[in-house]
Amino acid sequence: MTEPFWKTKTLDKMTRTEWESLCDGCGRCCLNKLEDEDTGEFLYTRAACKLLDVNTCRCTDYPNRAKRVPDCVTLTARNVRHLGWLPETCAYRLLDEGKTLPWWHPLVSGTPDTVEQAGISVAGEAYTEEGITVEELIDHLWKLPKAKRKPKQPVKAR
Repeated sequence: MTEPFWKTKTLDKMTRTEWESLCDGCGRCCLNKLEDEDTGEFLYTRAACKLLDVNTCRCTDYPNRAKRVPDCVTLTARNVRHLGWLPETCAYRLLDEGKTLPWWHPLVSGTPDTVEQAGISVAGEAYTEEGITVEELIDHLWKLPKAKRKPKQPVKAR
């Protein structure tokens, strides 16, 4: 049996399709973050980028996101390791660190439903940043939940 591409290729050797499929659609990277000046730790908020559909956790204008949101960072194989704000659950970060994809990742489970079942998705937790000032972001801090354990019974796709 052939190994899946994410086990045999480095990030810089993946095709565009393979690269894009690594995104699990959790929406965590689209949350506004604050950096603690003393520790360098990144603190997440529930306030999401104005382009994130907080129900589906997908960008509403993915092709034009960098033009519409100047702070939007396009992930590349070159910059992933330097982005300390990427969530610990992010597939790009995990693979760059030599780790494997978790049970709930759609490429492993075969369904995007597991992202929500594991408690990784921000759907239902995040809300739009519109109307929130940078100064007010501290009032919206959120500790990202850890992934739930894999269910004993097989996960059912929708």
